[in-house]
Amino acid sequence: MNKKRLILLLALALLVGLFFFSGAHRYLTFDALKSRHAALQAWQQANPWLAGGGYFAVYILITALSLPGAAIMTLAGGAVFGFWQGLLLVSFASSIGATLAFLVSRYVLRDSVRGRFGKRLDVIDQGLEKDGAFYLFSLRLIPVFPFFLINLLMGLTAMKTVVFYSVSQLGMLPGTAVFVNAGTQLAALDSPAGILSPALLISLALLGIFPLLARKALAFREQRKVYSGYSKPASFDRNLIVIGAGSGGLVAAYIAAAVKAKVTLIEKHAMGGDCLNTGCVPSKALIRSAAAAHAVRESARFGIHSGEPQTDFAAVMARVHEVISKIEPHDSVERYTALGVECVQGEAKLLDPWTVEVNGQRLSARDIIIATGARPAVPPISGLQDGDYLTSDTLWSLREQPQQLLILGGGPIGCELAQAFARLGVKVTLLEAAPRLLIREDEIVSETILQALRNDGVAVHTGCKANRFEHTDAGPVLYAESDGEERPFAHDKLLIAVGRKANVSGFGLQELGVRLRDNGTVDTDAFLATNFPNIRAVGDVTGPYQFTHVASHQAWYASVNALFGQFKRFRADYRVIPMATFTSPQVARVGLNESEAQERGIAYELTSYDISDLDRAIADGNDHGFIRVLTEPGKDRILGATLVGAQAAELNQSFVIAMRHGLGLNKLLGTIHPYPTMTEANKYLAGQWKQAHKPDGLLAFAEKYHAWRRKA
Repeated sequence: MNKKRLILLLALALLVGLFFFSGAHRYLTFDALKSRHAALQAWQQANPWLAGGGYFAVYILITALSLPGAAIMTLAGGAVFGFWQGLLLVSFASSIGATLAFLVSRYVLRDSVRGRFGKRLDVIDQGLEKDGAFYLFSLRLIPVFPFFLINLLMGLTAMKTVVFYSVSQLGMLPGTAVFVNAGTQLAALDSPAGILSPALLISLALLGIFPLLARKALAFREQRKVYSGYSKPASFDRNLIVIGAGSGGLVAAYIAAAVKAKVTLIEKHAMGGDCLNTGCVPSKALIRSAAAAHAVRESARFGIHSGEPQTDFAAVMARVHEVISKIEPHDSVERYTALGVECVQGEAKLLDPWTVEVNGQRLSARDIIIATGARPAVPPISGLQDGDYLTSDTLWSLREQPQQLLILGGGPIGCELAQAFARLGVKVTLLEAAPRLLIREDEIVSETILQALRNDGVAVHTGCKANRFEHTDAGPVLYAESDGEERPFAHDKLLIAVGRKANVSGFGLQELGVRLRDNGTVDTDAFLATNFPNIRAVGDVTGPYQFTHVASHQAWYASVNALFGQFKRFRADYRVIPMATFTSPQVARVGLNESEAQERGIAYELTSYDISDLDRAIADGNDHGFIRVLTEPGKDRILGATLVGAQAAELNQSFVIAMRHGLGLNKLLGTIHPYPTMTEANKYLAGQWKQAHKPDGLLAFAEKYHAWRRKA
């Protein structure tokens, strides 16, 4: 806490202390008000402006300092000034005072609370951004909720001050009117309890619920409006139709069949989607062959002399397709048919919110899940035509080894493939427009992977933007700009790996009116529903993460919400999402990294462990890399972990499980790990944290105790 905040906090504490020390709180009781009622009325009549101004200022001060007595002050407003003048004074004084308390909470407490609970507050802020005014309005209408607590808690959020004030001004009015009116009848009241009868409390509670009910009614009206012009079938052929048989579609269909729903899965290309056919599986098979070549090249380090490896590129690619064929049965029509899924090969087209046409047949279902995935994005480079380039989709048709491979894109796909091809003996150049590789990772990670690629012979150029493409007599040339200068990059094959674009066209989605985000993905809510509540989307087509495991994760929520949403809906949970880049060394992460924590202003402690110190890594010749873990200041709660090294993606699971189930580094340290294994690195990292937080005072006492024992 900075000096200004500390001074303000001390000043506020002094004022609160004076309030109680001076005995002022004894005047803000029901009995005190009744006993002085006549005297206060007489003084107000003799000094109307002074009485009104003084009352207004005192009310603001009490509310701003969150002092007890606001209810008695409200009664006094009616008792002394009458209903209309009292209502006017109290309404504005209470709103101004509440806003001051809101601002004090924001200035004094928000940064420290956000530093400790930043990630959780982000989720709350997202909800308040959309529905905050409605929630605050509802709380203000129900006097059961302490107003001072609402002021302080809202100050910790990102709610705008003008929204807080205006909603408070309006929301507190009914309750204020009840209390002010009661004040006009002060003589007939025996205690404040007489103001809020059970019937009145129920009425105010119903009034508080009204904004939420109104919002639900508006949402229902919007839903009805979306469906206007469409005739909903009286009955449905199926419970669920899933379009797309990638990881998200397969899991959604599987879950539906498992709970005995009638489900149809439609796929226009190959079962398994991109992951099996053009993504995860073939790329990892290629990386394995590249690792074998690298092992031969490095074998002299282990006392084995074998010379430079000879790559049979056609055989390498044949093995890639063999791997695909071996895994194919896991995602096959036969397997899913046996599980109870109706699998249809063909191109789907949405005709209305409940009807899909495929192969000339119309199928209807109460709910539809879109799982159409994404495709490689191709930047608009002048002179580049179809057929001039490869993507992660078309790369696997290669049978002849490229001599000079130029790769655009320094993200995970670009880095993985650049290193793999270089290890197979291809001359590889990689261009990245951003200032560094793997831009979403910490700089130390980017620098480590840059050095690893260069060690394997990849020519890496960052801050280099592709401008134009030309065919010359010597072959194709890409011209790219770096540091204000245009440079030519000759090649015989160009691989574009600059990202992926959601598949949202060609099957009636946009024609139906399903909303898209600015980035071209399908716009879904927290429950994965589109603006048509019965149509949901999962996986790369909606994001926010384009990972196979996230698509499968989303599929559970989408299918359960579709089939059982009338009873209970589940928000998709993205709190603990593991990520991995399969370069050598591997990069793995879960939760926050250091650069993200700094950007979001989240306080953290950084604990690092260098894998060069790990026995098993030394024995395997993999003694390079590191683990970096962020924790809450002074606590062992894990905010995020970044790992770079051999088997990093596997080692990361310890941190994934810990974060998912609320286990801290102390628990990790207290878990037995077999020796010698790579997983011991995680335990040693936890040991580093423990060493930094050792109880020095207790250890000093222990040292004295042992010295005493030696002499005793």
